[in-house]
Amino acid sequence: MGGLGTWIPVRGSLGFRVVLVCRKGGERPGAPSALFLPSWPLPCLSPSAFPAWLPGSVLQPALAPGGCHSYPLPAGAPSAWHCLLTPTEPQQAMEGEPTLRLRIFNLNCWAIRYLSKRRQQRVRLIGDTLRQEAFDLVLLQEVWSEQDYSELKVKLAGCYPFSHYFRSGVIGSGLCVFSRFPILDMLLYQYSLNGYPYMLQHGDWFCGKSVGLVVMKISGIIFNVYVTHLHAEYCRDKDAYLPHRLVQAWELAQFIRHTSKAADVVLLGGDLNMHPEDVGIRLLRGWTGLQDAFAEAMHFEGCKNGCTLVPDNCFTDKSELLPFPLGIRIDYILYKAISSFTVKCEELKTTTGRAPGVDIPFSDHEAVMATLHIQRQGQPAGATLGTADPALADVVTEARAEVGAGLRAARRQRYSSGRMAVLALLLLLLQAAAALATLAGLGAEQPFPKLSFCLLAFLALGVLVLATGLHLFHTMEVKMLHGTEDQMWMVLRALQERPSEG
Repeated sequence: MGGLGTWIPVRGSLGFRVVLVCRKGGERPGAPSALFLPSWPLPCLSPSAFPAWLPGSVLQPALAPGGCHSYPLPAGAPSAWHCLLTPTEPQQAMEGEPTLRLRIFNLNCWAIRYLSKRRQQRVRLIGDTLRQEAFDLVLLQEVWSEQDYSELKVKLAGCYPFSHYFRSGVIGSGLCVFSRFPILDMLLYQYSLNGYPYMLQHGDWFCGKSVGLVVMKISGIIFNVYVTHLHAEYCRDKDAYLPHRLVQAWELAQFIRHTSKAADVVLLGGDLNMHPEDVGIRLLRGWTGLQDAFAEAMHFEGCKNGCTLVPDNCFTDKSELLPFPLGIRIDYILYKAISSFTVKCEELKTTTGRAPGVDIPFSDHEAVMATLHIQRQGQPAGATLGTADPALADVVTEARAEVGAGLRAARRQRYSSGRMAVLALLLLLLQAAAALATLAGLGAEQPFPKLSFCLLAFLALGVLVLATGLHLFHTMEVKMLHGTEDQMWMVLRALQERPSEG
């Protein structure tokens, strides 16, 4: 730098260094005046990295020449110097200890317009916290209002310049991603089954429950990041939605397997609505090889057992948690390295009811925050997604049995709705025949008043339309359940034959 610059020993999570450069004619002060960031995404450095920066100060970007962004320091800082953030060579960054330290935030925001309590206040609180904490990757669920997403996008533009909102279904998927790093590609897969349209009190069918994928390249590492939200349980003793949720878990596992072959690291975050020991979680983890950040974390801080739906949260339904006095864990961050990298969870945290510094929680769910270390191995890893596991065949068998039970129930419902449609159609035909006979003078006068006759016809027509709709729905449900059962049978047969091949 010709003697005009002084390198400061500060390194970001991607291997970046900071240089102080004296402006022409300036004096040599003790602190920089502005932080110039190139246009590519960089980790947000904490104000504590430079003692002269005021604690908690927010750096607002302003476009600077050369495609950079200038982040002025607080008022009163010397103006003769500015600092430049430049990346080190990836090869150098991959030597030694963990290459990449990635901080991930996952939360079901419970942001249902007109129904969720204090929604706008909580969305603002979530945005303020994300801007202050400077995570690398944010995965959100139940952001049902695009207006809420737009407000978050504007608020977080300085720290999370890249984001995507996944649209599907009648009211949307509720899924969105905020990132410090460029999103190279994205894809959405909507689950084939998602509850029942006539269960209006639950409403899951009207949501486009899906899995969203964003592909990113960070320090030479290809990341496939998945965010999802599966169907809720509602009643654990009589879970009518278990077959549908298992189909979703299976489709999620298959989607990850077939879209992550070119990735180095796989990350999955979301509200899976399943307990850690449930068959759906065991199926998902066994078939994809994903690891649970809570189980693998070297350090944990938060609710006991990592619970994310807890009685201490003022927004939770306490009656649903009576069998679980400590709460339940249904929100997850899962990960997997599938090439020449290793991933370790350094730390996992959850919120514990109230958000820091305020009297309300972020949501009825607790946030999950993980710090992952990604490091290159000497040789490519031999394991791939779906490595044979002796217990996996038992898990697939159990899941297939549950899907089979759902298939039999769907066939009964299809038969009942079809029979109802046929009876309604016969009633309409009899009424039409009676009306025609009366008009032709071939029969006696109508035995019923005209008003009652018309009301009965409209009732029969309504039943016919409703029953036909239900019959079509349950026909599709049968096809999806049958298809999933067949897929599981094929996988089960392959798993059973695989040991004999060795």
